[in-house]
Amino acid sequence: MNSKKVLKKALFALLAGIAVSAANAIGVDRDEIQSVSNANEVVFRNYSGPHSVINTIEQIREIGSTLGNSVKAEPNNKGLIGSANRYAVIHAVDPDTKEKFDADIFIIGRNATVDHITNLRRIISAYLSAAYGYSQRDADTIATFVTVYNAVYRGNLDYFASKYKEIVTKNLSASIVGLSTNYEDWPGKTQIVIPLSDLNGGLSTVDTSLISDKEVVKSMQGEDDKGVDARKDMVDLKEREADSIQEKADEAQAKADAEKAKLAEEQRKQAEADAAAAKAKADADKAKADAAKAKADAEKAKQNAANAQKQADQAKKESAANPGNEQAKKDAAEAQKKADEAKKESAEAQKESAEAQKEADNAQKEAAEAQKEADSQAQKTSEQAQNAESAQSEADAIQSQADQKRDEAQEERASIAKDQQTLIREASYTSNDETIMYGLKNVDDAGVTSAIVRMNVQNGTVIKESPVDLIRGRTVFDDGDHFIAIAGSNIGVGAVRLVTIDKKTLEMVNESSEKLSELSVLVERDGSYFCTIQDGSDFYIGKFDSAVQNQGKSTVKVKAATPITITAKGLIVTDANGVPVLLRTSDLVSLSPESSPDNSSIIKRSVNAASNLYNNDAK
Repeated sequence: MNSKKVLKKALFALLAGIAVSAANAIGVDRDEIQSVSNANEVVFRNYSGPHSVINTIEQIREIGSTLGNSVKAEPNNKGLIGSANRYAVIHAVDPDTKEKFDADIFIIGRNATVDHITNLRRIISAYLSAAYGYSQRDADTIATFVTVYNAVYRGNLDYFASKYKEIVTKNLSASIVGLSTNYEDWPGKTQIVIPLSDLNGGLSTVDTSLISDKEVVKSMQGEDDKGVDARKDMVDLKEREADSIQEKADEAQAKADAEKAKLAEEQRKQAEADAAAAKAKADADKAKADAAKAKADAEKAKQNAANAQKQADQAKKESAANPGNEQAKKDAAEAQKKADEAKKESAEAQKESAEAQKEADNAQKEAAEAQKEADSQAQKTSEQAQNAESAQSEADAIQSQADQKRDEAQEERASIAKDQQTLIREASYTSNDETIMYGLKNVDDAGVTSAIVRMNVQNGTVIKESPVDLIRGRTVFDDGDHFIAIAGSNIGVGAVRLVTIDKKTLEMVNESSEKLSELSVLVERDGSYFCTIQDGSDFYIGKFDSAVQNQGKSTVKVKAATPITITAKGLIVTDANGVPVLLRTSDLVSLSPESSPDNSSIIKRSVNAASNLYNNDAK
């Protein structure tokens, strides 16, 4: 090990002690760190240590894809899918209700083992891909926002009631709706609500506007990286969503224009029908007037004929009274001739009146038919006007959606650009090694577990706290770009392993394949790291490189809590029988005599020598 590395490790050990003391002095604990953060910030507390069983990403995503495939098979069928005791989805949809949102309610059952937000998002992402055909990238983006959205509105049943249909809200409980920021509260206490806008909407199936509202974005801005990458992905998604919606809007507008053209044609026909009806009515009115006049003329002619006949009868009577009066006979004949002519004229007038009345009746009938056609056409025109109005309203609504997505994307792009400038300034400030130090802080009162913190040496403020809050033994080694420590817990699905922690993110990067004793110490020599491996009920000393890959195991069993003392001759440890033994550093082979009845004195001398050496080194 070169002197620079030794100095660096020693300096870190010193800073760790200083930082712990300073943290205790100024009261830097988890609650205070959270209290001074952005009140709107959502910080997920995950189990960040090693696991007893390590699932692959594919296995984790399969949980979601299995649920999603069931929804894909019958997207319009509501109901519970999956196991309510582990992972399930309530597909709450009501096609008959148009107002508010449908939803998928993702349930984390009491026997579920997901304990990290990244894996939860993987499950939700795989579900969205399988159920609705999202690409993995888009599904990942939506899953990120869905989890933050549900954390922001955790327990706010009034909010969900204002946004979602009754079929959704009747399945929600105020005590568990949304997502807790603490993974320990997830099993049996989680209802993640995913708003569904249109089951056939493609990119718009999940309502991206709702899950990325101002409160959600404000929360993401409180993260170390201000959620920039996820927000940029959401902007990209919304822009493509806007393009997709715009295509639908253009199609809807074309349909509306076609309906308007049909309306214009119906209006032209209506104008013609109205004109025809008006003409027919005018003709009918004229025919009716003509018939009335003809009837009056007929009545007059009839009266004239009656009068003429009366005069003729009188003339006949006078002629009969004067048989020899030729003039009387002549007058009687002339009077009868006039009476006959009057009768003829009356008959013709009666005929003309009848014909006029018939023409009037026909004209009236034609006018009624014409009006009927005009009324029918008016109904068609009215219906077409409604169709055109409805088509235009639909086109306007879709266009409004496209415009909204573009506006949201543009607004968020401006916000992201501003936040990126802030990050650049912060990075420039915090990149100065002279202003930064790392240390450990207590996580529990017993001092069993710790977490790494990055602090500003100028003002003593905490810049970042590692989510890996189960570091054991208060020992962390600086190995360049990362730290090496023993971390984890044997509670639940956890395990104790040797891990590497990235300096920049303070996230766990690698973990050893071997499980370690909870009581193990960690020491380093010449770039190798030594700790106590657990193998079933037995314990051994393990040797690891800086990538926490095992380089060997001791030939002897040791105590779970054995000290590991580095000496010039090797490692002194306590074997399973409580006897100190010396191990060769290179291969961890025991250099101490074998325990047997024949060499008890040798063993005793070896034990005493090892104990003295251990005590001297300890001093």
